[in-house]
Amino acid sequence: MNKRNNNQGTQEFRRVRTPRRGEMPALVEQIMGHGKLKVRCADGKIRMGRIPGKMKKRIWIREGDVILVKPWDFQTDEKADVIWRYTRTESNWLERKGYLKM
Repeated sequence: MNKRNNNQGTQEFRRVRTPRRGEMPALVEQIMGHGKLKVRCADGKIRMGRIPGKMKKRIWIREGDVILVKPWDFQTDEKADVIWRYTRTESNWLERKGYLKM
């Protein structure tokens, strides 16, 4: 019987989550502790980002990471919730496509 390794020469394609309405990419500038971050958003404003509890235990966010945030309905210029963390490859793709204007 002819056995072949199916992993040779195959690539895994993964869709990059693009910003939807009300969401924007941001760059983590400083980790404040207790699930809080200081982020520089694509609109040029610096906001306090909050990591929700379900993400806190699953995803590690470091300074310099590109994340996706959703500003709050009130205090829109001050606070935002973290929705997604992009990998290095995904953030490079976003920059090439023009989503990151920082």
